[in-house]
Amino acid sequence: MSFFDSLRSARSDSPAPVPGRSLERVSERGHPRGEPVPNARSDARDDASDERGRPRSELGILPVLIVDDEAANLTSLAKVLEREGFMVRSASDARGALECLRAESVAVMVTDFQMPGMTGLDLLKTAKSVSPETDVILMTAYGTIEMAVDAMKHGAYDFVVKPFKRHDIVAPVKRALEKQLLLAENRRLKAELDRTLGSRRIIGQSTVMRDTLDLVDQVAPSSATVLITGESGTGKELIARAVHDGSPRKNKPFVAINCAAIPDTILESELFGAEKGAFTGATQRREGRFERAHQGTLFLDEIGEMAPHVQVKLLRVLQEGEIERLGGTQTVPVDCRIVAATNRDLAKEVAEGRFREDLYYRLNVITLRLPPLRERPDDVPLLAQHFLQTYARKNNKNIVGIEPEAIEMMMAYSWPGNVRELENVTERAVVLARGDRITENDLPPKVRTRGGASRMISFPLGTPLEEVEQKLVSETLKMTKGDKRLAAQLLGIATRTIYRKLDAWGRGESDRADDTRQGEHDE
Repeated sequence: MSFFDSLRSARSDSPAPVPGRSLERVSERGHPRGEPVPNARSDARDDASDERGRPRSELGILPVLIVDDEAANLTSLAKVLEREGFMVRSASDARGALECLRAESVAVMVTDFQMPGMTGLDLLKTAKSVSPETDVILMTAYGTIEMAVDAMKHGAYDFVVKPFKRHDIVAPVKRALEKQLLLAENRRLKAELDRTLGSRRIIGQSTVMRDTLDLVDQVAPSSATVLITGESGTGKELIARAVHDGSPRKNKPFVAINCAAIPDTILESELFGAEKGAFTGATQRREGRFERAHQGTLFLDEIGEMAPHVQVKLLRVLQEGEIERLGGTQTVPVDCRIVAATNRDLAKEVAEGRFREDLYYRLNVITLRLPPLRERPDDVPLLAQHFLQTYARKNNKNIVGIEPEAIEMMMAYSWPGNVRELENVTERAVVLARGDRITENDLPPKVRTRGGASRMISFPLGTPLEEVEQKLVSETLKMTKGDKRLAAQLLGIATRTIYRKLDAWGRGESDRADDTRQGEHDE
């Protein structure tokens, strides 16, 4: 059993231990060295299948090293772990173990504590210097609480007391391997982030996002006006900055203004500047955003919200390359590239008379469409990892990654608020996480329960209704991982209706028996 389990048992079943005294469960059920663990088998296998020829699981691709000077124990433990599909290496002493650690990347090392020459604790200390990322699990029949605590202080992953059942050794090995897999995935995501981000800090590996970024690279060196379209929260300003950073103007100012956030009466002076006395409170001449962006880039966000009279003045700047400050009579030449953005359909706005047609064509020289996050779910893990690192650092939390189940839910969710919503959800999860990983329980209910609600299923015209129903129920059950109650909620039907339909579609007897038992609890 685990050290923590044995410690709890010792505290509940016997008087509190004193320094140097053996753990009660050890003294009651001592396991002399040389006595094999039950169900023993010999040598480990190297290949991609277990002893029955089945493919190894993901955990089976990471080597587990067993160290014990007793051959019977070594052989028996190898069999126990191999039956779980783990890839096992073995060594009969500390020297052999260290040679193995130097020769290949070992994920987990399970070592006996009492060995001649070098104890398990000494091996732990040396192993951590040779292979810091290897998790070490110590086994002993003669442990004390002080010994276990000392091992933990030196970096032991767990401390298992002999004699143990199969689960008592398999569980910590499996946990350690799962942690190693998660760390490997995090390293992969970080490398992908570094590769994807480059110098422009834009995250995206999906085909649709790569196409957008390729177009950014293509248009950035030109002086053409760019119109960026996309829903709120998709990162339009980041794209605007990428256009600026890839242009000959990159060392000049990048000036941004949100046209929807500033009242119409103030927007004009913010853009074009104002002379002294132009309005109440104008005690001195003030430069506008056009002058501040001279020789650089001016980003006009939410340009679809711009008032008609401001549109007229903007059109003149684009045509003439000069401005006239509010309250002034002299023109001022300006040289800046215009990048505009909107979440509106400007062509529709033009057709309905809310946006000037001539200005629209001046702005719409190059159009960059930013896809919503629901159209690029492959980017969700990268984005979530990026936000996790950012907010874990900001909140001083040691969170190493996101559980696969949580990632699946995040990828299936529709993200109406796009990247901005994903950032908020990830920040919330980082703050609420109690362990070193974000789990599905750290996600808000809307992501957990409606994760896959946005998935679309299409049918050819004329598909029989029964076939449509069967496909909808089948896909919904896949999405909910067989949770029929949740599937019924998503489909808006009673749970018993799902059981009835599944029976009508002819499932196997065993499935019906299982569901009957579950249905008794659902009714």
